[in-house]
Amino acid sequence: MSLQQNLRKKIYGGDNMMNLSDIRYLPRWVILLIDVFFIFLAITISCYLIEKLSFKTTTVFYNNKVMYGIMMAVSILFMVAFRTYSGIIRHSTFIDLFKLFLATLCTTISVGVISFGVRVVEGFRMINMSIPFLAIFFATSFMLLFMFRLFVKEFFHIAREFRRSTLKKRILVLGIDEQSIAVARAILDNPNLPYHVSGFLTQRHDSKRAHLLGKPIFNREKIEDNTKEDLALDGILINKEMMSKEEMDSWVSLFLEKGFQVFKAPSVQKLRQNDYGMSIRNLQIEDLLNRKPIHIENEEVKRRHHDKSVLITGGAGSIGSEIVRQVAQFEPSVVVIVDQAETPLYEIELEMREKFPNIHFKFVLADISNRHRIEPLFQKYNFSMVYHAAAYKHVPLVEENPHEAILVNILGSKNLSTLASKYKVNRFVMISTDKAVNPTNVMGASKRAAELFVQALQNTAGNTTKFITTRFGNVLGSNGSVIPHFKKQIEAGGPVTITHPDIVRYFMTIPEACDLVLQAGTMGQGGEIFVFDMGKPVKILDLATRMIKLSGFEPNNDIKIIYTGLRPGEKLYEELLSDDAKTLATHNEKIMVSKDPTMSFAEIDQLSLMITKAALRREKVEVVQLLKNIVPEFKSNNSIYEVLDK
Repeated sequence: MSLQQNLRKKIYGGDNMMNLSDIRYLPRWVILLIDVFFIFLAITISCYLIEKLSFKTTTVFYNNKVMYGIMMAVSILFMVAFRTYSGIIRHSTFIDLFKLFLATLCTTISVGVISFGVRVVEGFRMINMSIPFLAIFFATSFMLLFMFRLFVKEFFHIAREFRRSTLKKRILVLGIDEQSIAVARAILDNPNLPYHVSGFLTQRHDSKRAHLLGKPIFNREKIEDNTKEDLALDGILINKEMMSKEEMDSWVSLFLEKGFQVFKAPSVQKLRQNDYGMSIRNLQIEDLLNRKPIHIENEEVKRRHHDKSVLITGGAGSIGSEIVRQVAQFEPSVVVIVDQAETPLYEIELEMREKFPNIHFKFVLADISNRHRIEPLFQKYNFSMVYHAAAYKHVPLVEENPHEAILVNILGSKNLSTLASKYKVNRFVMISTDKAVNPTNVMGASKRAAELFVQALQNTAGNTTKFITTRFGNVLGSNGSVIPHFKKQIEAGGPVTITHPDIVRYFMTIPEACDLVLQAGTMGQGGEIFVFDMGKPVKILDLATRMIKLSGFEPNNDIKIIYTGLRPGEKLYEELLSDDAKTLATHNEKIMVSKDPTMSFAEIDQLSLMITKAALRREKVEVVQLLKNIVPEFKSNNSIYEVLDK
């Protein structure tokens, strides 16, 4: 396609942006003509300078057409010989420069020889002051040819960079430390990244006139006092590793208020691996909610698992699968993973066999409420540790099907704990929930009943197993949790649905939850309920608003937020401790022991048998009534079972 056709297509095709890569290279004969013009110009400049430098009256043949003709002919000859016109000017290299140097040098020497020959044969000078003239001609011609190529090359480079910068996201790098500078330099050195570093941002006030990597340094007041449009910026790149949670919250709140996109810088490890391009991501809500993880006593944890047989129920779930990953690192003799969800169990099997090919895994598709299916596992593998993470956990579904929650959460826990005691398992760790505290729904109440059974079993005659319970709040990124749900709604264009504007929840990450479970398994002496200091609760409305802004949208403008009302069994806030509970400190300041009211084994065993029989008969109301007898603090909220509390 010719240049004229390309322009016509651009104009009439509706695309008025001319891409520099679409401009065709000039034909070689055009380049040669341009070079010949510069040779002509160099001869003229040389003649002019010689005239100004000469103090003699000897005639100088400035208008000598023969001289012009010979010099240009010789120049063309050597240009063709060295093919100085064959390179693509915008991509000129040192080789192209060297060819120009050789062509002009050979031309100058040849013209000098011809001039000397004319003087000898004809008896007159073709060029007066031959040596100075030739020196000036060589320097001028080489400079003009070289500057022409340099100009074209730089023009295309500047135009290309300008176009790229207009298409890239204009960002500031937060921080002026070494890692921030390294990230900025990496972006600047990689023209393929979709980011253009416009400067740096710092809290300091002594850097207003300083520059880094040729870029200005802004302070916080500059951001506070100007709009996004005034600053001509799209976003901010932050390095969360170099800030405390409080600092990051403060900065991110400012950025979101101003409408900036917030990007997360890669780690030092990614920089060393030259993987920074793929590692720059939009800041996620998990980055803001994340806290420092619990410090794990790795030696003690390793001792409890190395070369030991371990059972993990619910091992295909969010918490269970992370426990599987962590336990596998300690090289146990065998890890048995039990779950009734077929596809997730198969997925974790594929992952584990790939990551830990030397570990002996056994993946069992089974229902923990079926004791006859579970007991052979205890007989065969002689477990040292049992992690019980299997449970029905979704509040509305369990509220609708309370009998199923009894069979899994209570009967299943009863089966596993009694088998652990029967087969002398060293430690049994049960995963509970903050919804078990002053429960307002069947799910939380069923987990509280399971807690009571496991605690009571600790003190039965002949028991040697240490029964330990862990209790924590919502887990970020777990199956069915609010954050993945909000992400899907935002990706779909909204609306984001919240049950109530005042609802609050505690949050922790999956690794944090897993750390708590592993730590509890080593700390517990039997019968304890460990609770985690989860910090301040998060308002779900604030969570949704931030997630929308982090995605680059404006809440209630681009993405609507609507309220659907509390779901059956849902309450506005969760608790980690019951009203009657007392707490005891541990050597880890983030972990406490909750001293909740207990029940005798004979009583809880009888009540669990009664409620299991009711569940098998599918008597929903009877099941919930018995559950309220087991857990007196269970008061239904926004549920059809509220009538039972009257």
